Amino acid sequence: MTEPMTAVPMVEVKVRGDLDSASAARIHDVLQEALALHPRQLVIDLAECEVIDAAGILLLLDAHRRALRDGGAVTLRSPSQRARRNLKLARVDRVLQVLPGDSDEPAARLP
Repeated sequence: MTEPMTAVPMVEVKVRGDLDSASAARIHDVLQEALALHPRQLVIDLAECEVIDAAGILLLLDAHRRALRDGGAVTLRSPSQRARRNLKLARVDRVLQVLPGDSDEPAARLP
């Protein structure tokens, strides 16, 4: 018999430094640990992340896919202007909820 999956309400991961091909493996491991907790909401704080490249975007979308499979959701919080522009160009903002930082416009509420 399979044990019921235990979920936590929220897990927050803070990304410090660039989210790119050089850091993808390290950040993948952190996200893997966070997703193993089966959070209903995984918040990825990008306040200290200036650059997100294609490898970083793929990593975020993979985390979203895995969270969704377990009934959870991923929210990106406080991306820099540059990171926000890259997310918008890749249309990630149409798939994931992207919340502005405290110094930006008012944030939308989490569901």
